[in-house]
Amino acid sequence: MGYPVGKVAALSGITVRTLHHYDEIGLLSPSGRTAAGYRSYSEDDLDRLQRVLFYRELGFGLETIAKVIEDPDVDALEHLRRQRVLLVERIGELTRMVDSVDRVIEAKQVGAALTPEERFEVFGEYREPEGYAEEAVRRWGETPQWRAAARPLSKEEWIEAEKVRRDWVRRLLDVVDSGAPADSAAAMDLAEEHRLLLAAFMGECGHALHREIAGMYATDPVQLGFLVREPDQRPGLGEYIRDAVDANAGRS
Repeated sequence: MGYPVGKVAALSGITVRTLHHYDEIGLLSPSGRTAAGYRSYSEDDLDRLQRVLFYRELGFGLETIAKVIEDPDVDALEHLRRQRVLLVERIGELTRMVDSVDRVIEAKQVGAALTPEERFEVFGEYREPEGYAEEAVRRWGETPQWRAAARPLSKEEWIEAEKVRRDWVRRLLDVVDSGAPADSAAAMDLAEEHRLLLAAFMGECGHALHREIAGMYATDPVQLGFLVREPDQRPGLGEYIRDAVDANAGRS
């Protein structure tokens, strides 16, 4: 049974023009012609077309596709096995892409419950740096702590969290300004309080993770700015917090 080019186009979802192009470049030439000279495709031709379209969907170029499907050492069953391997790889790739997109969505959802007016009301003039959400995904997107912390918060929850942050910073600055060292009881108590606040927000925060986070306060101004806004910062404050966290971890 022969299939005219229009029928093949309808069955495969590609255009007649594309089928003509495949014929012209020798990728898929119909096995027969009608009495009037029109192209006529056989069942074998349709099988070949199916393989062409499969490899095209996977992103192969037409020249590569021609080499693959014309390989004399690969029979029809081997083609199916090869296609299955590629499909599994593609599924894995797409799954990773979906996971990545999900993490970006989670990042974008942080604070999404707030309107611009509400964000100003809660945080004043402070704004998250451009691109930080994507950077956070790169750093922590695979961790369960990120999953827990990325959940959207209501306006009331943000207001309470910001109130707690401000109170903690106020008491930290009182200790710093008093001249107490980072390994003083007062500084270490504040470090432990900070760890427990993070644990409540992220689901868990052991001393090792707390040290890692505190280390960024000393090296990354953006991270320090999340905790202590720039007008409240003191020279060496990031290092002070890091050292207090280290001291607190050492006494546990």
